[in-house]
Amino acid sequence: MSTELSTNTTPARGLALATFDDAFRFAKMVAGSDFAGKDFRGKPESCLLAIQHGSEIGLSPMQSLQNIACINGRPAIWGDAALAVVMASAVCEYVCETIEGDGDQAVAVCEAKRRGYEKPTVARFSMADAKRAGLAGKTGPWTQYPRRMLQLRARGFALRDAFPDVLKGLVTAEEAQDYPTPAVAPEPVVVRQATPEPVPATPAGSTFDNARAAIERAGDAAVLRDILRPLVEKRLREKALTPFQADELLDLIEARIEFLTGDPDSVPFDSAEVEAEAASH
Repeated sequence: MSTELSTNTTPARGLALATFDDAFRFAKMVAGSDFAGKDFRGKPESCLLAIQHGSEIGLSPMQSLQNIACINGRPAIWGDAALAVVMASAVCEYVCETIEGDGDQAVAVCEAKRRGYEKPTVARFSMADAKRAGLAGKTGPWTQYPRRMLQLRARGFALRDAFPDVLKGLVTAEEAQDYPTPAVAPEPVVVRQATPEPVPATPAGSTFDNARAAIERAGDAAVLRDILRPLVEKRLREKALTPFQADELLDLIEARIEFLTGDPDSVPFDSAEVEAEAASH
């Protein structure tokens, strides 16, 4: 087998995207066309990133959009494109693929020889390996084309081991599709302690101010007990007073009653006048 270095320096034909603006305009055009795959349609940002990933391993813009995929948030390259990129590299001497056995005994073998290395890199992937990984019999290609899937899995391992600098860490899309989708942890439920609603400021001349003034002017304990206290409770039920305001007024009434009953010299207040004033508010 020849060990002559590749001298194919023919530049890739197609559109040259020299600037970021050129690349983004091209990505927008592709994203809005029928040439965009379902993962790229209407997503110019994803198109641009696929083009960038492909350019780093030598793919043209359209080749990148056809052969770079994003699977579970990780960029990947389809197996046929991975083989093409490696074989186009000057460091690749040869890649040989075979499948030994049939049925449950089938074993895919990929032998990748790097130029300048004494021995090739050999990767094997058997049907027994596929069963252990839960792939054999899986709905889709593993059921329809099991030998092809074995071949692609062995290829991916061999190419990544022998030519990591050529593939830049890209895993094959066929392999990435078989990885279990990572479970998304639910957001923790944060229990916040309920805070009481703020008591609105009481404007001048309100029910609260008027009631407080009537209590402070009352000079008869009976008026406080039999008229003003029931009136405060009524205003609370009518929601003319907040619970905080009502509690303050009732405490004031009790304090006023205690003051009046404990002071024999206190001046009696005209109960009819107080009742009329309180009722008006």
